[in-house]
Amino acid sequence: MLTSEANLPTYDSSRPRFPILEDARELVHYHDLLLSLVRRDLTVRYKRSALGFLWTMLNPLLTMLVMAVVFSTAFRFPVEHYPVYLLSGLLLWNFFSQSTTIAIDSLVWGGGLIHKIYVPKAAFVISPVLVGLVNLLLALVPLALIMFATGASFSWALLYLPVAILLALIFALGVGLFMSALAVFFVDIVDIYRVVLTILTYLTPIFYPENVVPPQYVSFYHMNPMYYFVELFRIPVYLGRIPEGYLTARAALLAIGAFILGWWFFTRKEDEFAYRV
Repeated sequence: MLTSEANLPTYDSSRPRFPILEDARELVHYHDLLLSLVRRDLTVRYKRSALGFLWTMLNPLLTMLVMAVVFSTAFRFPVEHYPVYLLSGLLLWNFFSQSTTIAIDSLVWGGGLIHKIYVPKAAFVISPVLVGLVNLLLALVPLALIMFATGASFSWALLYLPVAILLALIFALGVGLFMSALAVFFVDIVDIYRVVLTILTYLTPIFYPENVVPPQYVSFYHMNPMYYFVELFRIPVYLGRIPEGYLTARAALLAIGAFILGWWFFTRKEDEFAYRV
């Protein structure tokens, strides 16, 4: 068990271990290191970019413009304020897909630091997700500009967005912890996960409205967990109202369940990471 002696963690093999509690305590103890990893990831990502953090806002905006032209002209979905509909779904999806993918890569390919100094291994997963959160918050600026430019309304329902973002954050952490631990033992999981993300991109109502899905496939369609998180984020922005209670409840159950499962699996396997990364 980890105890504190002269501000240094020590291990007592004679006492029972509770990995989940120990990891949580270590992350609190090493919170400065975790914040340093977040700052490092943000700095490395943008230090060679002429636009810097501005690119975080321009990237989803430019992607949205291209997709809006393609889908609104080629497929002609009858969606009012389509740029707002598209961008609100795209921002939440990008947060989840990018943060979890980078979290897996950080532990599998960037875990050399584990052999040099002691670092709570969960920090390699948490840091990319927190970086993704920063990027998502910055990307809210172009979303607000698009809402203003297209005449979309700003309602009090926007105050619900922190709830939607928090649940998506918890879910991304759970998925990131589980998949990164699994990828340490099976590196092919990294490529498989990217393929699954590509499939989920088209099974999630990001580019198209849900009413185009044939009725016989709706129940299968709702088995996609990202459907609930995207809807929780989009409804206050696009429809200007608080999401229905069942959407929040299902998203909360998915987020908490994924987090508990991911954290449990991660802490159970983390003692073997040093031999495999």
